[in-house]
Amino acid sequence: MKYFYGVLTLLGIILPYMEFIPWIGENGFNLTRLWNEATHNRISAFAWLDVIISAVVLIGFILYEGKRIGIKHKWIPIIGTLTAGVSFGLPLFLLLREIRMDKLKESKLK
Repeated sequence: MKYFYGVLTLLGIILPYMEFIPWIGENGFNLTRLWNEATHNRISAFAWLDVIISAVVLIGFILYEGKRIGIKHKWIPIIGTLTAGVSFGLPLFLLLREIRMDKLKESKLK
């Protein structure tokens, strides 16, 4: 699963930024235009609201689960979620969680 999550983490940052970086090149950091395009129609607004709610849920999950099993550096997937999106933050957190679970299993065997 670590490799699966690792690949998805890479795809989760590369694919969205392949669209966003050219947009920034064309429009600059024009937040008004970004907002207008993101909410241009109901389907765009639907998609953005879905992502925002998913991001809030994910950050709550990262904080809760990260504390529960003692994941170090849980702030990294939170920052990743806020800057790149759920498509990056979720697989990154699951990768960190998988690594932590492996360490917990190893310590129980000793």
